[in-house]
Amino acid sequence: MTKTLPLLALSLALAACASTGTPQAPGDAPPPAGAYMAVGTEPGWTLEITPERLNYAGDYGETKIVVPNPGARASSGGERYVTPRLTVDVAHAACSDGMSDRRYRDTVTVTADGKTVKGCGGAILPPGELAGTHWTFVSIGGVAIAGDRPAELQFDGDRMSGSAGCNRFGGSYSVKDGMLTAGRLAATLMACPGPAMEQERGFFALMEAPVRIDFPADGTMVLTGRDGKTAVLKRAI
Repeated sequence: MTKTLPLLALSLALAACASTGTPQAPGDAPPPAGAYMAVGTEPGWTLEITPERLNYAGDYGETKIVVPNPGARASSGGERYVTPRLTVDVAHAACSDGMSDRRYRDTVTVTADGKTVKGCGGAILPPGELAGTHWTFVSIGGVAIAGDRPAELQFDGDRMSGSAGCNRFGGSYSVKDGMLTAGRLAATLMACPGPAMEQERGFFALMEAPVRIDFPADGTMVLTGRDGKTAVLKRAI
């Protein structure tokens, strides 16, 4: 059953019914804080640069090269790292990974044992527009997403849709001056056990008024309401 309700009414009806995508080498531990990460596709590769080492995994993890960090040399528009087996060129020019359409700050070229591959690295840049993007919830109101139901938000043209862990919803949206405003949302009216209902009510309450959109360098999207409460999402597509 689907019914259109203002967000406040929907929240009350539901109440009555009742977290640096950061690429890493396969099998490796999470990169240390402050590590520089780069990634490429076809063939898949990852590169981690720490003050101590360069850690490269190429050919979908089949090739691994770990060498001491020789220190960066200044190059035209970026930095260069040179070792006998591994040369890395980091150019500060925006880059798309070609698969998910994520955009990164840097274009990265790696030559490993004579084989050259190209990819992207550094901070993940905000999408040029929300339309065509798909996100999954990390937290709502400072509480990590719980439950086994999908919690996602996607933008198609001027429409937004998804689920905050229980019911499906959809409606219009607009973005202006860094603020996201949701129009009247239609949602199913199904009760869910456990914390899913609570996190859903939190999201609907957040979207009752315009929210500020921020895109931290780790690739997440943060929606902040006028009371300071947030929803944090990570990019899926």
